[in-house]
Amino acid sequence: MKYKASSAFSLLFVTSMLLVPSTQVLAQKASKTANIPPSADLTYAISAVQKGLSLNGNASLQWRADDGRYSIASETRASIVGKILESKSEGRIDSNGLVPQTSVEKRFRKEATTTTFDREANVIRFSASDQTYPIKGGEQDRNSVIWQLATIARSTPAKFKSGSTVSAFVAGQKNAEPWSFKVGKAENIKTGIGDMSAVKVSKVAGTDKDQKIDLWLAPSQNWYPVRIRFSEPDGDFIEQTISKITTP
Repeated sequence: MKYKASSAFSLLFVTSMLLVPSTQVLAQKASKTANIPPSADLTYAISAVQKGLSLNGNASLQWRADDGRYSIASETRASIVGKILESKSEGRIDSNGLVPQTSVEKRFRKEATTTTFDREANVIRFSASDQTYPIKGGEQDRNSVIWQLATIARSTPAKFKSGSTVSAFVAGQKNAEPWSFKVGKAENIKTGIGDMSAVKVSKVAGTDKDQKIDLWLAPSQNWYPVRIRFSEPDGDFIEQTISKITTP
């Protein structure tokens, strides 16, 4: 999952149920009816430092949620090299939020990979590996998890407290692993559509060799992710900041 020329997930993007200052699990119910963010098209400006080289780019994301289903389609472009990532996630919506069915990623100069949430067999499968994982409830892919966090924040905003820790089991291209997120304080950030207050949510790194992910979710913008930053242990980073939001 590291962005070293190929980890384009880092350019994507890429929260809790009844949050209290303790560990929670995304499989728990947020409310009787999940409050899904409304459909929107999001555009991000990207800045990065990779191996000492400063890079710029942009990312576009189409988020759709209607009639009990959701879809996420994104495309990321970097200066000089052009398009480096296409990504999709599709699935159902239930009272707990997003229920992924398929996730597809096409990275720069690599074949597309598909992650399948086989609900009939209750197994997560990968086209890029023979690994499988049982589905126990609440599992997400690397695209859907961010929108699940936004859904939880919208469903129980009063419970979205600084200091809370959130757990989710997240599937990537070849395997899956537990992720933990810590909810921080609201911060004022500058974006392409003006200054705004956004709640910082950080993925907790298991070791000092893990990639760190920071998200800023804006209550005034339907809890959309308005800034995302991916930081590597060697000092490289990628940051994307919202520059446009339109509704279909």
